[in-house]
Amino acid sequence: MSAFNLAFARHTGGQFLLRIEDTDRARFQADSEQQIFDTLSWLGLDWDEGPDKGGPVGPYRQSERLDTYQPFVDQLIADGHAYYCWCTPERLKDLRHAQDKAKLSVTGYDRLCYGKTREERAQLPGFSETPVVRMLIPDDLDLTFHDLIRGEVAAPRPDDQVILKADGFPTYHLAVVVDDHLMGITHVVRGEEWISSTPKHLLLYRWLGWAPPEFAHMPLLRNTDKSKISKRKNPAARLLWFREQGYLPEALLNFLELLAYPPVHDGDEVQTFAEFAAGFDWAKVNTTGPIFDLSKLGWLNGHYIRSLEPDELARRIADHAVETGAWPTPPDPAAVDLLRRATPLIQERLTLLSEALPKLAFLYAADEDLVVEAEAVAGLRDDAQAIVDAALGVLETLPSWDHDTIQAALRATLVDERGLKPKFAFAPIRVAITGQRVSPPLFESMELLGQASCLTRLRRF
Repeated sequence: MSAFNLAFARHTGGQFLLRIEDTDRARFQADSEQQIFDTLSWLGLDWDEGPDKGGPVGPYRQSERLDTYQPFVDQLIADGHAYYCWCTPERLKDLRHAQDKAKLSVTGYDRLCYGKTREERAQLPGFSETPVVRMLIPDDLDLTFHDLIRGEVAAPRPDDQVILKADGFPTYHLAVVVDDHLMGITHVVRGEEWISSTPKHLLLYRWLGWAPPEFAHMPLLRNTDKSKISKRKNPAARLLWFREQGYLPEALLNFLELLAYPPVHDGDEVQTFAEFAAGFDWAKVNTTGPIFDLSKLGWLNGHYIRSLEPDELARRIADHAVETGAWPTPPDPAAVDLLRRATPLIQERLTLLSEALPKLAFLYAADEDLVVEAEAVAGLRDDAQAIVDAALGVLETLPSWDHDTIQAALRATLVDERGLKPKFAFAPIRVAITGQRVSPPLFESMELLGQASCLTRLRRF
């Protein structure tokens, strides 16, 4: 949703604000804020104002704005739109259980505390010393509103929502209304799970005498079985997981755009964020929950990888290796240089950055430590030893060591003189050099590995 927020802001010349909504202290995690910064920065979704940048309407952490909310809570209570509730969590749990057991059509808080003083309520069971504050939802609440994506929307009737918790922190419902007004927010873009809360928010705007923003509720992503993606069960729900796996940010951003929006160019799903923002239109957003298809993302990522200059791709592979701990910080300059020279050999075969080093592992292995796959050896013909002996004979005497010279010498000896088909002639050499049946281009790999190592591996094999 941040991509769609930013696209609309850039399309209209508006501002994109980053606000940390951290009033739910039970779910608060110390590293969550940094993950937000890291994720948006990695995707290139830059914000105009926020906790790290400041701005005229700060602070931008809700936990630093507690004094801002209290006067509005007091106003709502004074105007008769909110009231104190002293019910314990245990009583509320029992109430929900009783309503579920009775299969009531209307459930929610039963207003036991409404109209009572603290002393009156204290005489009844399930009393808590520290109250919360609830909205008093009117019977004639309008449950319809206009959505930029969906048009007229009807939401279910809410119960008396808590707006101030016992710990003194506002709930999301009050905090976002107050902050959106004070920060001059004109458009709110969020997931469709918040549709049911929108009438409550519009009611707060009306009670406080403020003009509401416009709302756009995005469809929720679904797994391939059409179930809702769970943040707890699906690692892909955490965007930095994609960086860890080796996806490029521009590919992921392109993919996320396509999940709920048609391609900018008909018949071509590859697009830049600037192109996406230039023609952005809420009317084009799809309301059907899109399927999160990793195979399509893999295709896009492969396209972007192949579009990079080899040196740039090598830099990204090296950065990924450092980020994931595969390489030390800083990496060995010799290892980086070898990667730079080897990247063109594998660029066309990569789908993820994380695939690069495993494909090139044979180049970094010490000759005596090279692991030769048993399956690769088992697939060779009976004349494999004779082929390797013949290859050694010609490779030991080569005056220069470049891939063209290596290929010409081996082809002359094994294909022309012995009459072997290339796939049979070069298979034993590939296994001896790389330890695998399938590898990057053989002769270019041998050039990078060097004559001494190649001869050592052939003799060892």
